[in-house]
Amino acid sequence: DVYKRQGINAEYGLFSSELMPAKQNPAPKTAPKAKAKPQAKAEAKVAAKAQGKTAAKAAPKAKVQAKPKAKVQAKAQAKSQAKAGAKAKVQTKAKAKAQGKTGAKAAPKAAGKAVAKTAAKAKPKAVTKKTQKVSAKDKALKAAKAIKGGRNQKRKYRIRTSVHFYRPKTLRLSRNPRYVRTSVPKTNKLDRHRILKCPLTTESAMKKIEEHNTLVFIVDLKANKHHIKDAVKKMYDIKAQKINTLIRPDGYKKAFVRLTEDHDALDVANKIGII
Repeated sequence: DVYKRQGINAEYGLFSSELMPAKQNPAPKTAPKAKAKPQAKAEAKVAAKAQGKTAAKAAPKAKVQAKPKAKVQAKAQAKSQAKAGAKAKVQTKAKAKAQGKTGAKAAPKAAGKAVAKTAAKAKPKAVTKKTQKVSAKDKALKAAKAIKGGRNQKRKYRIRTSVHFYRPKTLRLSRNPRYVRTSVPKTNKLDRHRILKCPLTTESAMKKIEEHNTLVFIVDLKANKHHIKDAVKKMYDIKAQKINTLIRPDGYKKAFVRLTEDHDALDVANKIGII
């Protein structure tokens, strides 16, 4: 009984509200409306009339203002659309022409990218071979003309204004070896000890020391006056005024070192140990 009252089918668990109309609840009672006063009603009517008049006057003005603007906009849109259509037609015609020209030359698309690449590579090779053949032909023709012409041809000679013939100046590069030829740099073998071999203590040498303020040394054959002067200065702190050299008959080189006035040859000889 409970299911039947609620409109539920117990077997399928469904509501049968469509078969059994639901009972409508009664609407709630509203409070009674208060009666408006006669003066308030009259004032409300007057205000409504005034509002209606102002709305009726404003509506045609808005319509008049809106109409010209809408017309101008519509005209501008129509012009822009017409221009765009003309441009599109021109572009489509140009594309069609270009496709028609290139379509005859270009390979079909179905061949694929690989075929196009190989064709592009093969074309320049054929062109280069042709150019090579043409250049070889031209060379052969030139050679044939030269042979036919013979030796009796006009030859231009450069006018020479001088009698001298100079070798042309060519590029001279400095040496740039790939590797160093010597592992250790060469040392100067002519040092002071080798230049000054020994002092002479003969009678003529002693006479030179006493009278002419000069010292006599046996020196190396390869040593020159500059070498002897530097060696004497380094060995004995002596400044030489003049140096004379000679090679004796026995093959030794003798040097006469004349000292300046600041130094005395006898004192130097005592330091060395000659006297």
